[in-house]
This record gives sequence, C-alpha cells and structure tokens, in this order.
Amino acid sequence: MPSPTDRYGSDVLSGDWRAPVRGRATETPVQMGMVVEEVTTEWCGEVVGIDRDLRTVTLEDRRYKRRTFPMGPGYLVEGKPVILTPPVQVAAPKKATRTASGSVAVHDAKARVARQSRIFVEGRHDAELVEKVWGDDLRIEGVVVEFLGGVDDLADHLKEFRPGPGRRVGVLVDHLVPGSKESRIAQAIMRSEVGKHVLIVGHPFIDVWQAVKPERLGFEKWPSVPRHIDWKKGTCQQLGWPHRDQADIARAWKHILGGVRGFQDLDPALLGRVEELIDFVTAE
Repeated sequence: MPSPTDRYGSDVLSGDWRAPVRGRATETPVQMGMVVEEVTTEWCGEVVGIDRDLRTVTLEDRRYKRRTFPMGPGYLVEGKPVILTPPVQVAAPKKATRTASGSVAVHDAKARVARQSRIFVEGRHDAELVEKVWGDDLRIEGVVVEFLGGVDDLADHLKEFRPGPGRRVGVLVDHLVPGSKESRIAQAIMRSEVGKHVLIVGHPFIDVWQAVKPERLGFEKWPSVPRHIDWKKGTCQQLGWPHRDQADIARAWKHILGGVRGFQDLDPALLGRVEELIDFVTAE
C-alpha cells in the first residue's frame, strides 16, 4: 500500500514492462514429432523433417499438408515462444537385439545370394508392409518378394516363373475367404501340375490396411464400408481423413505404415500367413 506522502504509489516502470505477454523466447532444440506453430503464418503441424545443413524444419498439418520453414525465432510450442535450434547430437543407440518381426537380429551379416524361390505379394501396400516387418529376415534368408498386381494375373506369373523343385513360390493374397473369386483361383492353381511347388495363403481382410491394429493408429476399430463404395476412400472418409484423390489415399497409407513398429502392431491373421510362406520357400 502506498504511503500517504506517495500520491502515485510505486514506480510503474520499475518492472520489465517491455517483456512480451507470452514470455521471452527460449532456445529449444527441434525434434521429430514435436508440434510447432509458425507465428507469422499460423501454420501448425508436426515436425516431420529436419535439415541440419539448410537449417530448416518441415511441418505437416492435420490434413497431411507440408511446409518448410527456417529454424530460428518465430515459433510457439505449447503456446510458449521458442527459438528453434538444430537437434542435439546424441550417441548412436545400441543395436537392436530383435528384428521388426521378432526374430533374433543378426548384425553386420551380408545378405544371402537370392534363392530361386520367391514370394509373390498381391498389392503394393501389402509388399511395403511385408518389407517393413520382415525385410531383415528375408534378406538374411535370400528371399526376394515380388509385387503381384492382382490375383487375376497369378496364373500367368507362375507360367512365366515355372515353379519346380528348389524353385518354390509362396503367394500372399488379399481377402482369401471361402467362396470368393480369390479362393477359386487359388484352388485351381493348387490342383494344377505346379501346385505342389506353390503355396497360396491369404488373410481375411478386404485390404491389408485392416491388418494393422486400429488402436495403434488412435481408434478402436476399422470402419465398416458399404460394398458400393471404394473401401480405401470410404475408410478415409469415415475416419475424417482427406480422400479426394489417389494422393490422399497414398498419404493415408503412409500414415498407417508409419504407425507400424513391428509384428506387435499387426493382426495375427497376417503374421501367421507370412511366416508360413517364409518357411515354405526356405525349406530345402
């Protein structure tokens, strides 16, 4: 309380009257996954790219759109001003003892010369998922995975490949359920003269996206999409993801694949089938 002789009280300029309302900016090393807002454009997004040489950061917003900005002042993190600086150099992490598939990791081993046997995978997304989880194992075993555009082309691919002893083919097919077109094609091939050198297995999902556990992506279950709607677009629509064109679908798949760390994030219905194929094509 001011004294009776002090008509104006304490000095209003005695404090730091020039301090910003949000506080002064502090230097903060940028990190992947950090959510940042660039104040001049109000662009807010997750840090998905860091270039040390150019001293830039790339932010991806909730619509999967990206922009690149220079490091430095002019950012907010959790509402507080920061000066983004290059990430702190840390010691190299210890080498993993397990591969993404759960197998014992073999470090510094040269990839085996490719076997004559092959694994055909229906769908590009299926092939990318197999590579992410089983890629290390397949390179050690010398197994090549080939992309199969569709099961309708399988008979022609096998005719060209000519399966035989020591030249086996394992095939992973989408939606291999009783009574389906895929099931009829698989049965016809298995009954043919090359059938004993071919193993066709499949998962029950309409699309391999469903093989990724939904809780890993932040929701309880995959949406139910009416048959007359394209499954991928319908799924993105119900999840609130962009779905206008193929570029949106590709970004959605990148988001899904990015959520997969290893076998623990996949449904057992897919895990068992892929392991079965690897065992088949690597059997002497």
